[in-house]
Amino acid sequence: MAAGVCAQEKPDAQAPPSKKEQAPSPGNRLVIEVTGGESNKPIENASVYVKTVEQRTLLKDKKFEVNVKTNQKGVAHVPDAPMGRVEIQIVAEGWKTYGHWYDITEPQQVIKIHLDRPPKWY
Repeated sequence: MAAGVCAQEKPDAQAPPSKKEQAPSPGNRLVIEVTGGESNKPIENASVYVKTVEQRTLLKDKKFEVNVKTNQKGVAHVPDAPMGRVEIQIVAEGWKTYGHWYDITEPQQVIKIHLDRPPKWY
C-alpha cells in the first residue's frame, strides 16, 4: 500500500531546474592552407597527411596519423591535432609533393603551405 502512495505523489514543483551542460571546449584544431603557382591559387582536393610519433622507452612508440583533403578554398582542417612536433605531407595531382616537420605550439594554429609545379621532363 505504501508503494502505491509514493507512486501517486507529484514531483516537487519548487525543485531547481537542472543546469544545462556546457558544450565541451573545442580541442586542438590545426588549419592548413594550401596554395600553389605564381598566382597563389588555392589547391582543391589535395591529400594532407599529418603524422607524429611519441617515443617511449618502455612501451611501443605512440603514433598519430590522419589524412584529410582540402576543400575548394584550399583549406584542410585537422581536428584534435597533437601538440608538439608533427610532419605534414601534401600530395596533389599536378603539383610537386611537399613534406616538412612543424612545431605545433598553439591549440588553434594556421599553417600556410605553397606548392610548386614539378620540373618538366624532356
